Amino acid sequence: MKAIWNNQVIAESNDTIVVENNHYFPPDAVNKEYLQLSDTHTTCLLKGLASYYTLQVNDTINKNAAWHYPKPKEVAKEIKNRIGCWKGVKVELQENYLQIV
Repeated sequence: MKAIWNNQVIAESNDTIVVENNHYFPPDAVNKEYLQLSDTHTTCLLKGLASYYTLQVNDTINKNAAWHYPKPKEVAKEIKNRIGCWKGVKVELQENYLQIV
């Protein structure tokens, strides 16, 4: 999977975990040069406390467009520190990726 925003690859991995229709990328698959830690936090009853990142590509900013769960609840432990995206970030299949259904 690839997460693309503003014509840049924000994250790329075949090892994403899908929860509530969101792909969560492993931390080492994310181009951290585009992430700026945000002061924003939200709480999900299922997953716990989310911390956000603002994306910046060149001079364009997408506030709170990515998030992660540093200490998720037990039921969501598989997404610990993985990064999800929204707010215009397109997540698509990588080329040459075979998906078996």
